[in-house]
Amino acid sequence: MPETEGQYRDRLAGYVKNQDPLQLQRQTLTKLNRLLDSASSQQLALRPAPGKWSTVEILAHLAEDELVTSWRYRQMLQQDGVALAGFDQELWARLGDYQNWNAREAFGMFRLLREANLRMLAALSPEQWERSGNHAERGRITLRDLAHHMAAHDINHLKQVDKLLVVEG
Repeated sequence: MPETEGQYRDRLAGYVKNQDPLQLQRQTLTKLNRLLDSASSQQLALRPAPGKWSTVEILAHLAEDELVTSWRYRQMLQQDGVALAGFDQELWARLGDYQNWNAREAFGMFRLLREANLRMLAALSPEQWERSGNHAERGRITLRDLAHHMAAHDINHLKQVDKLLVVEG
């Protein structure tokens, strides 16, 4: 039985409960870099099953999702209560040809966007953290909620990558 949207949100929330989302997001960069250094091109391109993403595809998704999130953070800061559109990640993967991305280039794009977001987020006032948007699928979310969601989203995909890559000692 597939996981519902509510079950997905609850599972991800459990990954980051009582933790600093910015620290978790920083750790993602280190963990992914280490995993990439340890994996072969064949491992990075391996799909666990038909219709399931390889590590390269996960990296491309992380990069493009960080791009979207960059825009969402900035929209929320500029206009409290702004409407935030969702996106079809499977469509983006097909149109973006994720399976043919280069893993290092995908990670590089993700890293640059993430570092820019972390710099901006680290400088926010308490009031700015409470600015919000109305997400098409999740309803009202604050900047703080979105930062926690992104940290949990990272952990979710890191768990997938860990299963995909058999990294030797």
